[in-house]
Amino acid sequence: MALVHKLLNGTYILRKCPKPSVASCPFLGTRFADYCSSSLEKPVAAPGKASSQRKTEGNLEGHHQREVALDITSPEDKPEVSFDKAIKEEIKDHFRRLKDDIVNHWIGPEGRPLHEVLMEQAKVVWQFRGKEDLDKWIVTSDKTIGGRSEVFLKMGRSNQSALLYGTLSSEAPQDGESGRSGYCAMISKIPRGPFERKRFYDWSQFNTLYLRVRGDGRPWMVNIREDTDIIQRKDQMYSYFMFTRGGPYWQEVKIPFSKFFFSNQGRIRDAQYQLLLDKISSIGFTLADKVDGPFFLEIDFIGVFTDPAHTEEFAYENSPELNPRLFK
Repeated sequence: MALVHKLLNGTYILRKCPKPSVASCPFLGTRFADYCSSSLEKPVAAPGKASSQRKTEGNLEGHHQREVALDITSPEDKPEVSFDKAIKEEIKDHFRRLKDDIVNHWIGPEGRPLHEVLMEQAKVVWQFRGKEDLDKWIVTSDKTIGGRSEVFLKMGRSNQSALLYGTLSSEAPQDGESGRSGYCAMISKIPRGPFERKRFYDWSQFNTLYLRVRGDGRPWMVNIREDTDIIQRKDQMYSYFMFTRGGPYWQEVKIPFSKFFFSNQGRIRDAQYQLLLDKISSIGFTLADKVDGPFFLEIDFIGVFTDPAHTEEFAYENSPELNPRLFK
């Protein structure tokens, strides 16, 4: 420790020493004086190098300051969350939509003149050209009851169709209650108006459902639901079969509304009733053919049209309205 103390003191004294010169040390010469002065002074960089070094240090300090500014946000920059403001904006939006509905009602159905609606022979209700079109649908399977079927929905090639695909499994869930399983479905969402009021589709001037699809040869069930607020009728629907051919070609499916049969909780009822086309709430597609394995169904559009060649009103005779004697 004493040796280190002496060395440090010697260094301090040496730094305090004046710069040797030739006049004070004539016998040492100029070289020794220059050597002492150069060894005791701090190294001085070149002007260009010094400016670049200062610039680099300034950039580093500025970058460090920016990082600190990004990491530490002031209370004034924090987003203000106000539930009262959000509620007010939501109420304003609903009143704005209600105003549009009232104006469209005075113009005509769906905001169009009445003569245009009456002269309309065909109409596209659903088409798939973007993600916003997929948001109008939901997919479900027997996974809700413990099954193993999977179903997915995405846009097809070039965003010109919807692709419904997945895997069907008829293995019953091991819960001790369900004895059957194996279904996948795609259902349209119920349209909503201002203040979440339910809307419905009016197809009373059309008589045929029109679809453009491409499948893998499996049979599907097309289901149509009526708009109702009665709890006892929530499981009632009208159904008919749709057979896909398979292969790379599109097929156009036309199903008259008179062919749809009435069912409740998946069972066909003895008493058949006619579908009310002025209060349609949703449409869906169900696969339950008990054939395990992958499947797919590609849909271009879903529409309705008037077929002048179809004059049948109802295809089933076991109706209380057509044959009341059968139900006495």
